[in-house]
Amino acid sequence: MRCDLAASLLHRPNILFLDEPTIGLDAVSKLAMRDFIKRLNREQGVTVLLTTHDMDDIESLCSRIIVIHRGQIFLDGTLAELRARITSERRMIIDLEDENETFQDADAELILQEGHRVYLRYDPAKIATAKLIARITREHAIRDLTVENPPIEEIVARLYREAEA
Repeated sequence: MRCDLAASLLHRPNILFLDEPTIGLDAVSKLAMRDFIKRLNREQGVTVLLTTHDMDDIESLCSRIIVIHRGQIFLDGTLAELRARITSERRMIIDLEDENETFQDADAELILQEGHRVYLRYDPAKIATAKLIARITREHAIRDLTVENPPIEEIVARLYREAEA
C-alpha cells in the first residue's frame, strides 16, 4: 500500500484517488498512512478522493462525504450533516462505583448495563448534555463517564435503510 501511494505521488498530482488505502495494514501503519494523507492534503493542497468501507478512515480523513446508493448520489455533505440527517442521538458510557447499583434516568434510555458499566442514549435537543451529566453525577457515584456520537457504521447503516424505505 505504501509503495502504491509513493508511486502515485511521483508526478505530484493535484488530485489523488485512493481506493481502500489502509486495507490490510496493521494498526501502526494505518495511523501513519492516515497522518501522511492528512499532511499531504494540508501542506501540499492535494485533493484526496477516497473510496472506502473503512469507517475509521472516513472519520479520520474526510471533511466531505458523498454516499452513493444504486448509482445515484444519495447524500453529499459533511460527516456532521450526515449524522444530523439520521439522528441527533448521543451516547453516554458510565462506570459506576457500585456495580450492583441499578441505573435509570428519565431523560436517557438504558441500552445496556453490564456490572458497573452503563450504556445510555439520549437526545441533546431534549436535555443538554451538561445538565444530564450534572444530574447523573449528583445522583450516582461515578468512576468514569464518556459522551460520544453513535458509531459511524450505525449512521451509514441507518442511512441505507432509509434509502430502501
